[in-house]
Amino acid sequence: MTALEAVSVYLPPTRVPVETLAGPLGLTDMQVKLFRRFHGLREVGRDPDASLYDLLMKAATGLGALRGQEHRVRYVLYARTMPVVGPYPVNPLHEVCRALGLGHALAFTVTHQSCASGLLAIDMAGRLLAADEAAGQDGQGSAAGPLALILSGEKAFTREAQMFADTTIFGEGASACLVSAFGARDRMLAYASNVRGEFDSDTGANDARLQREYRPSLAEVMRRALDAAGVTLDDIRVVLPHNVNLVTWQRMCLLLEFPRDRVVLDNIPTSGHVFCADVFANYQTACERGLLQPGDRYLAAAVGAGGGATFAAMVFEH
Repeated sequence: MTALEAVSVYLPPTRVPVETLAGPLGLTDMQVKLFRRFHGLREVGRDPDASLYDLLMKAATGLGALRGQEHRVRYVLYARTMPVVGPYPVNPLHEVCRALGLGHALAFTVTHQSCASGLLAIDMAGRLLAADEAAGQDGQGSAAGPLALILSGEKAFTREAQMFADTTIFGEGASACLVSAFGARDRMLAYASNVRGEFDSDTGANDARLQREYRPSLAEVMRRALDAAGVTLDDIRVVLPHNVNLVTWQRMCLLLEFPRDRVVLDNIPTSGHVFCADVFANYQTACERGLLQPGDRYLAAAVGAGGGATFAAMVFEH
């Protein structure tokens, strides 16, 4: 069963107030108030001296469980939001693999579901490792079996990579996660997603429709994941959200009739929406706050917008 073996997150210590971003992003005073007071986005993380390679390495080198186990890593998946994150021929993914001693691993990018690509990468990693075991390759079900490394994180290097409409502001950061196909902790019980290609449009009418259907569509896919896991929302200890903004999750809690204090919202006001790394950052926060005990079930949710919309949810047992 797909399991998270270890998670490491890097969030830059430097915080930039949303007011400081008004000039570079062309925000009006009203938009600044919208982000701060309505969406709860006070500041975002920035690491101006760090390249994308640096961000990914800072997360990966914090993954203590990787040291000495590099030979077990068979796949490296880079989950990202943006189709392009650097100029040709720069390839930070392969540079990171070489630096970590993972040149032998099959490395590739997962990006077509935008900010939901992190959950897709977890599912893909588990499937790849399980298929290797089924094919009789080494490490079948053993404690020293093969692993996959999932990386996420991006630089907010263009206006499009810094802000999404009047909805969220992106922050910099990165995460690294080791995945196995047979782990006993943080096991994935179910995964559900819904790709809505009809939202691939630049028309204002389509944007308005997405806004109307956003929360019901996310709630629907969350319920599908819960049903597939054989649990109910009452069985969920905490929800790990994508950090789009506070008001979206306040309204989601009303729609789902789920207590707001059981949604990990700590990182939204101070880090912003850290692309695909949100779920991993919120997992780390939940562990640091002691919100998860052995046997607790938790649910991760994400929405990717761009080239359509993807709604995704995943249920785990800690």
